Amino acid sequence: MRIASELGYRLSAVTAVAVLAGCNGSGASTSMPSIAQTGAEMQAPVRAKAGDTAVPACVGRGFGTATCDALIRTDVVPGLRPDVSGYGPADLQAAYNLPSSTDGAGQIVAIVDAYDNPNVASDVAAYRAEFGLPPANLVKYNQNGQTGNYPAPNTGWGVEIDLDSEMVSASCPLCTIYLVEADSSGASDLQTAEAEAVTLGAHVVSNGFTGTGLKRSSFDTSGVTYLGSAGDGGQGVGEPAAFGTVVAVGGTSLSRGGGGKRGWTESVWKASGGGCTTEPKPRWQHDTACAFRLANDVSAVGDPNTGVAEYDTYGYGGWFVVGGTGVATPFLAGVFGLAGNAGMQDGGRTFWQKEHQQYLYRLKSGGKYVRYSTTGGWGSPNGVRAF
Repeated sequence: MRIASELGYRLSAVTAVAVLAGCNGSGASTSMPSIAQTGAEMQAPVRAKAGDTAVPACVGRGFGTATCDALIRTDVVPGLRPDVSGYGPADLQAAYNLPSSTDGAGQIVAIVDAYDNPNVASDVAAYRAEFGLPPANLVKYNQNGQTGNYPAPNTGWGVEIDLDSEMVSASCPLCTIYLVEADSSGASDLQTAEAEAVTLGAHVVSNGFTGTGLKRSSFDTSGVTYLGSAGDGGQGVGEPAAFGTVVAVGGTSLSRGGGGKRGWTESVWKASGGGCTTEPKPRWQHDTACAFRLANDVSAVGDPNTGVAEYDTYGYGGWFVVGGTGVATPFLAGVFGLAGNAGMQDGGRTFWQKEHQQYLYRLKSGGKYVRYSTTGGWGSPNGVRAF
């Protein structure tokens, strides 16, 4: 199987299978959970099944709703200090060669989530203090732009809210963070929050969730870069990542050592979403593997076995380790903040331009480095010049 000659490479066997497996005519992950955790129900955090090493922080109800893409490691007991197996900001900045200590001031990165985490400000402050980051410029809004009258709290989505805030902090500690909380995980509320993020002045909007029933028009404002996580259920792409107006973000496995001068080894994460969608193909995408939009565009750490440290005191006991494409999405939103030109982007087009691909780390798949894979996209950031 071959992507169009303009891309200039032959797919590896693993990648070819991944592309074909994704072309199932479905724009959403086939493994979307069906049990809801709503603010009103206030269920306890999801617990592990026998043998599980990671479980979803929150789950969705089906069509017209979304679920956050955070996976909690169950073999790491939450504690008062960050677990050494969870990467902190310095690790991630080094792994991706980021100018985090100097760039990003004045850039607004919005994160959209459902429900409320009442402890987010203190949790983010603790995270940043632990890792020596400057105090956060974090403002929390409801979906109507008020700094009050927040939605019902929810422990599952609370994990994603803390995670989003902390991952933007990790990549772009000088960025301003706007957290916009939707009243629910329903498509209508999330889209209201999406529009409000733009109204508030954000040029980067991170969506660490996947769902169905969302409208492309809600993620298509000129001068705004939207990012969407591809999901954690393997082949298949949820919304809004499926839209050609959105940067589709996949997850990787990131390990210290190897990788030549980089000093890190990074591979395609098999559980990351990715593949063909049923959305129109963007004009800048010229592959022949899919008649419709092909995802992903770019990726970063997402495998919970090589996950990141998170601090959460709303329903959890402090520090634990988290993975999922809900990690990579806000982290890369912060990288767009570092680059400072989000208003000039067109969905994920920048990563499909050959002159920018030299500034992305290629990923390993099947033991070999590949130029493109559906789950990992064109690779992960080597600095900000691809952004």
